[in-house]
Amino acid sequence: MSVVEVKHLYKTYQLGKMELPVLKDFNMSVQQGEYISIMGPSGSGKSTLLNILGCLDRPTSGEYLLNDREVTTLEDDSLSRIRGAEIGFVFQSYNLIAQLNVIENIEVPMVYQGYTEKASKERAIELAEKVGLGDRIKHKPFELSGGQQQRVAIARALANDPLFILADEPTGNLDSKSGREILDLLNGLHDAGKTMIMITHDKATAECTQKTIHLLDGKIERIDENRGVA
Repeated sequence: MSVVEVKHLYKTYQLGKMELPVLKDFNMSVQQGEYISIMGPSGSGKSTLLNILGCLDRPTSGEYLLNDREVTTLEDDSLSRIRGAEIGFVFQSYNLIAQLNVIENIEVPMVYQGYTEKASKERAIELAEKVGLGDRIKHKPFELSGGQQQRVAIARALANDPLFILADEPTGNLDSKSGREILDLLNGLHDAGKTMIMITHDKATAECTQKTIHLLDGKIERIDENRGVA
Protein backbone atom coordinates (compact mmCIF):
# COMPACT_ATOMS: atom_id res chain seq x y z
CA MET A 1 0.00 0.00 0.00
CA SER A 2 1.28 3.46 -0.92
CA VAL A 3 1.58 5.86 1.99
CA VAL A 4 2.81 8.64 -0.30
CA GLU A 5 2.19 8.98 -4.02
CA VAL A 6 2.78 12.06 -6.16
CA LYS A 7 1.74 12.20 -9.80
CA HIS A 8 2.82 14.71 -12.46
CA LEU A 9 3.82 17.22 -9.80
CA TYR A 10 4.89 20.70 -10.87
CA LYS A 11 6.00 23.52 -8.62
CA THR A 12 6.78 26.94 -10.05
CA TYR A 13 7.64 30.03 -8.04
CA GLN A 14 6.76 33.50 -9.28
CA LEU A 15 9.67 35.92 -8.87
CA GLY A 16 8.34 39.26 -9.99
CA LYS A 17 7.55 38.78 -13.68
CA MET A 18 9.76 35.72 -13.94
CA GLU A 19 8.66 32.13 -13.34
CA LEU A 20 11.09 29.71 -11.70
CA PRO A 21 10.18 26.05 -12.29
CA VAL A 22 11.49 23.84 -9.47
CA LEU A 23 9.67 20.50 -9.78
CA LYS A 24 8.84 19.30 -13.29
CA ASP A 25 6.42 16.43 -13.94
CA PHE A 26 7.64 14.73 -10.78
CA ASN A 27 6.39 11.23 -9.91
CA MET A 28 7.22 9.02 -6.93
CA SER A 29 5.62 6.66 -4.44
CA VAL A 30 6.57 5.38 -1.01
CA GLN A 31 5.14 2.10 0.23
CA GLN A 32 4.11 1.39 3.80
CA GLY A 33 7.16 0.40 5.83
CA GLU A 34 9.61 1.64 3.19
CA TYR A 35 12.76 3.60 4.04
CA ILE A 36 13.96 5.97 1.32
CA SER A 37 16.48 8.76 1.08
CA ILE A 38 16.45 11.74 -1.27
CA MET A 39 19.64 13.35 -2.50
CA GLY A 40 20.53 16.08 -4.97
CA PRO A 41 22.61 19.22 -5.41
CA SER A 42 21.46 22.62 -4.21
CA GLY A 43 18.58 23.81 -6.37
CA SER A 44 17.53 20.30 -7.40
CA GLY A 45 14.15 20.57 -5.68
CA LYS A 46 14.76 18.65 -2.43
CA SER A 47 13.45 21.33 -0.08
CA THR A 48 10.46 22.08 -2.27
CA LEU A 49 9.59 18.38 -2.43
CA LEU A 50 9.96 18.06 1.35
CA ASN A 51 7.62 21.01 1.92
CA ILE A 52 4.99 19.50 -0.36
CA LEU A 53 5.27 16.01 1.15
CA GLY A 54 5.00 17.57 4.60
CA CYS A 55 1.86 19.53 3.60
CA LEU A 56 3.76 22.76 4.30
CA ASP A 57 3.33 23.93 0.70
CA ARG A 58 1.15 23.12 -2.29
CA PRO A 59 2.22 22.13 -5.80
CA THR A 60 1.37 24.36 -8.73
CA SER A 61 -0.28 21.35 -10.36
CA GLY A 62 -0.39 17.58 -10.04
CA GLU A 63 -1.64 15.16 -7.41
CA TYR A 64 -0.41 14.27 -3.95
CA LEU A 65 -2.10 11.21 -2.47
CA LEU A 66 -1.40 10.74 1.23
CA ASN A 67 -2.67 7.35 2.36
CA ASP A 68 -4.85 7.28 -0.82
CA ARG A 69 -6.36 10.70 -0.06
CA GLU A 70 -5.82 13.67 -2.36
CA VAL A 71 -4.50 16.51 -0.19
CA THR A 72 -3.46 19.23 -2.64
CA THR A 73 -6.98 20.70 -2.73
CA LEU A 74 -7.63 20.67 1.01
CA GLU A 75 -8.06 23.88 2.96
CA ASP A 76 -5.31 25.13 5.25
CA ASP A 77 -7.04 23.93 8.42
CA SER A 78 -7.33 20.41 7.05
CA LEU A 79 -3.68 20.41 5.99
CA SER A 80 -2.70 21.57 9.46
CA ARG A 81 -4.61 18.68 11.04
CA ILE A 82 -2.90 16.22 8.70
CA ARG A 83 0.54 17.62 9.53
CA GLY A 84 -0.14 17.25 13.23
CA ALA A 85 -1.69 13.81 13.17
CA GLU A 86 -0.11 11.95 10.27
CA ILE A 87 3.39 13.33 9.61
CA GLY A 88 6.32 13.27 12.01
CA PHE A 89 8.96 15.93 11.28
CA VAL A 90 12.64 15.75 12.23
CA PHE A 91 14.62 18.86 11.28
CA GLN A 92 18.35 19.50 11.02
CA SER A 93 18.06 22.36 13.53
CA TYR A 94 15.85 20.35 15.97
CA ASN A 95 13.23 23.15 16.25
CA LEU A 96 12.70 22.61 19.97
CA ILE A 97 11.02 25.23 22.15
CA ALA A 98 13.74 26.71 24.35
CA GLN A 99 11.48 27.45 27.33
CA LEU A 100 10.15 23.87 27.56
CA ASN A 101 11.86 20.83 29.03
CA VAL A 102 12.23 17.47 27.29
CA ILE A 103 8.84 16.12 28.33
CA GLU A 104 7.03 19.36 27.49
CA ASN A 105 8.63 19.52 24.03
CA ILE A 106 7.57 15.96 23.29
CA GLU A 107 4.03 16.74 24.51
CA VAL A 108 3.47 19.67 22.13
CA PRO A 109 1.98 17.68 19.18
CA MET A 110 -0.30 15.76 21.55
CA VAL A 111 -1.70 18.97 23.03
CA TYR A 112 -2.90 19.99 19.56
CA GLN A 113 -4.47 16.56 19.04
CA GLY A 114 -6.53 16.81 22.21
CA TYR A 115 -4.72 14.35 24.48
CA THR A 116 -5.47 14.72 28.17
CA GLU A 117 -2.65 16.09 30.31
CA LYS A 118 -2.18 12.70 31.98
CA ALA A 119 -2.13 10.77 28.69
CA SER A 120 0.28 13.14 26.98
CA LYS A 121 2.70 13.14 29.91
CA GLU A 122 2.68 9.34 30.14
CA ARG A 123 3.35 8.96 26.41
CA ALA A 124 6.05 11.65 26.48
CA ILE A 125 7.88 9.84 29.29
CA GLU A 126 7.58 6.55 27.39
CA LEU A 127 9.02 8.14 24.25
CA ALA A 128 11.81 9.91 26.14
CA GLU A 129 12.87 6.54 27.50
CA LYS A 130 12.59 4.98 24.04
CA VAL A 131 15.12 7.45 22.62
CA GLY A 132 17.47 7.09 25.57
CA LEU A 133 16.60 10.28 27.48
CA GLY A 134 14.79 8.84 30.48
CA ASP A 135 17.29 10.54 32.80
CA ARG A 136 16.98 13.95 31.06
CA ILE A 137 13.24 14.55 31.09
CA LYS A 138 13.42 17.78 33.12
CA HIS A 139 16.28 19.29 31.11
CA LYS A 140 15.74 22.17 28.70
CA PRO A 141 17.32 22.25 25.23
CA PHE A 142 20.29 24.41 26.25
CA GLU A 143 21.22 21.76 28.82
CA LEU A 144 21.42 19.04 26.16
CA SER A 145 23.98 18.15 23.52
CA GLY A 146 23.06 18.36 19.84
CA GLY A 147 22.56 14.61 19.68
CA GLN A 148 20.29 14.68 22.72
CA GLN A 149 18.26 17.53 21.25
CA GLN A 150 17.77 15.52 18.08
CA ARG A 151 16.59 12.57 20.18
CA VAL A 152 13.95 14.85 21.69
CA ALA A 153 12.93 15.90 18.18
CA ILE A 154 12.58 12.26 17.13
CA ALA A 155 10.49 11.46 20.20
CA ARG A 156 8.29 14.48 19.41
CA ALA A 157 7.91 13.26 15.82
CA LEU A 158 6.66 9.91 17.12
CA ALA A 159 4.18 11.43 19.58
CA ASN A 160 1.06 10.97 17.46
CA ASP A 161 2.20 7.69 15.84
CA PRO A 162 2.37 9.27 12.37
CA LEU A 163 1.95 7.53 9.03
CA PHE A 164 5.54 8.40 8.18
CA ILE A 165 8.59 10.24 9.45
CA LEU A 166 9.95 13.05 7.28
CA ALA A 167 13.55 13.77 8.28
CA ASP A 168 15.42 16.74 6.80
CA GLU A 169 19.21 16.32 7.17
CA PRO A 170 18.71 14.77 10.64
CA THR A 171 22.46 14.29 11.20
CA GLY A 172 23.58 17.48 9.45
CA ASN A 173 24.42 19.47 12.61
CA LEU A 174 26.00 16.61 14.53
CA ASP A 175 29.52 15.27 14.99
CA SER A 176 30.21 11.85 13.50
CA LYS A 177 29.59 9.90 16.72
CA SER A 178 26.31 11.64 17.52
CA GLY A 179 25.27 11.40 13.88
CA ARG A 180 25.84 7.67 13.90
CA GLU A 181 23.78 7.28 17.06
CA ILE A 182 20.88 9.26 15.57
CA LEU A 183 21.08 7.24 12.36
CA ASP A 184 21.01 4.03 14.39
CA LEU A 185 17.90 5.30 16.15
CA LEU A 186 16.18 6.13 12.85
CA ASN A 187 17.18 2.77 11.42
CA GLY A 188 15.66 1.11 14.48
CA LEU A 189 12.37 2.91 13.90
CA HIS A 190 12.28 1.52 10.37
CA ASP A 191 13.08 -1.95 11.67
CA ALA A 192 10.04 -1.59 13.93
CA GLY A 193 7.86 -0.88 10.88
CA LYS A 194 7.83 2.90 10.54
CA THR A 195 7.75 4.42 7.05
CA MET A 196 10.70 6.82 6.64
CA ILE A 197 11.61 9.53 4.12
CA MET A 198 14.97 11.22 4.67
CA ILE A 199 16.60 14.15 2.89
CA THR A 200 20.38 13.92 3.15
CA HIS A 201 23.53 15.15 1.44
CA ASP A 202 25.62 12.33 2.91
CA LYS A 203 26.12 9.27 0.72
CA ALA A 204 26.95 6.94 3.63
CA THR A 205 23.77 8.00 5.42
CA ALA A 206 21.69 7.47 2.29
CA GLU A 207 23.11 3.99 1.80
CA CYS A 208 21.55 2.91 5.11
CA THR A 209 18.13 3.28 3.50
CA GLN A 210 16.49 0.82 1.11
CA LYS A 211 16.72 3.10 -1.89
CA THR A 212 17.99 6.56 -2.79
CA ILE A 213 16.15 8.91 -5.13
CA HIS A 214 18.59 11.30 -6.82
CA LEU A 215 17.12 14.63 -7.93
CA LEU A 216 18.51 16.89 -10.63
CA ASP A 217 16.84 20.03 -11.96
CA GLY A 218 13.47 19.15 -10.47
CA LYS A 219 13.31 15.62 -11.82
CA ILE A 220 14.43 12.16 -10.76
CA GLU A 221 17.85 11.55 -12.26
CA ARG A 222 18.09 7.95 -11.04
CA ILE A 223 17.06 5.62 -8.23
CA ASP A 224 19.67 3.49 -6.46
CA GLU A 225 18.69 0.32 -4.68
CA ASN A 226 20.71 0.09 -1.45
CA ARG A 227 21.55 -2.86 0.69
CA GLY A 228 20.13 -0.99 3.70
CA VAL A 229 21.12 -1.70 7.26
CA ALA A 230 22.56 -5.11 7.96
